[in-house]
Amino acid sequence: MSQQGLCSRREADSYIERGWVFVDGERVTELGTRIDPASRITLNKAAQASQLARVTILLHKPIGYVSAQAEQGYKPAVSLINAESRYAGDRASERFSPMHLRGLAPAGRLDIDSQGLLVLTQDGRIAKQLIGENSAIEKEYLVRVKGSLSKADLALLQHGLSLDGEALRPAGVSWQNQDQLRFILRQGKKRQIRRMCELVGLEVVGLKRIRVGKVKLGDLPPGQWRFLRSDETF
Repeated sequence: MSQQGLCSRREADSYIERGWVFVDGERVTELGTRIDPASRITLNKAAQASQLARVTILLHKPIGYVSAQAEQGYKPAVSLINAESRYAGDRASERFSPMHLRGLAPAGRLDIDSQGLLVLTQDGRIAKQLIGENSAIEKEYLVRVKGSLSKADLALLQHGLSLDGEALRPAGVSWQNQDQLRFILRQGKKRQIRRMCELVGLEVVGLKRIRVGKVKLGDLPPGQWRFLRSDETF
């Protein structure tokens, strides 16, 4: 079910236990049931309604907040999400409810000293799409740097560096202006951009994520959030 993008693995277990899953039209209620990979898996209306009720929130995370659990006295980004901090220009029809905070988790990290677009979701399908093992969703960043960069080192940033003993996937890296680079990545190792820059002698002094897939940060102010609309996809 997870491989077919129907739901997350955790959700699959819950749906099966509730009798919401059908294989070739037959209800499946036992966890671990083996099926033919060619079988047709469907969810009943209750499961579909449960998925539709789950929200995805786009937050402009400021510097000084951690993406996930609170640590070292710093607050988690989810603590910024309330009715008062909702972006006035949000065009989604949903009304904010404290229920939207239940199970809301970041789909990807953004370091404490970085700012920009952070996606938080209750929907396991979206989480898998953005941070799953085989995810190739682009993330775009503007990165202010100190130091000089040769053409050869720029080429290394684009392809040729390794982190943690693993070769990095090709990246789109280009100069945005005199002291700012634009990075487009399709993976998300811990502090990847900062570590990449260190390897070519650059110091990162500012980092902002401006896009995840097809969804842009746009004019969303720091510390404010909006819902992902039904007409938006990553």
